[in-house]
Amino acid sequence: MQYLVSVIDDKDNPGRTDRQPAIGEFNDRLIADGHWVFAGGLADTTTATVVDNRGGDAVVTDGPFLESKEYLAGVWVWEAPDLDVALELATEASKVCDRKIEVRPFQ
Repeated sequence: MQYLVSVIDDKDNPGRTDRQPAIGEFNDRLIADGHWVFAGGLADTTTATVVDNRGGDAVVTDGPFLESKEYLAGVWVWEAPDLDVALELATEASKVCDRKIEVRPFQ
């Protein structure tokens, strides 16, 4: 099963910025163990654009979908046999990247 693993940062209490080497090592292990599908960090929320084309005209708005002190800072997509394994990996990922982690299975 695949899981979307969201990295959540906090504007008031951001994670440490020196975590890249540890994250790289963690990613290497994910790859070696067959859990890696995809990962990427996201640019600052000020670079976001929201497009809503549900009505007659598309509405394009600068800025994030939701103004919040917490925001999506990056994502992983992992392959794991079950939620327990995904949560074990997420527990380690939270420590490695010094941020909250949300785990959600794909439908």
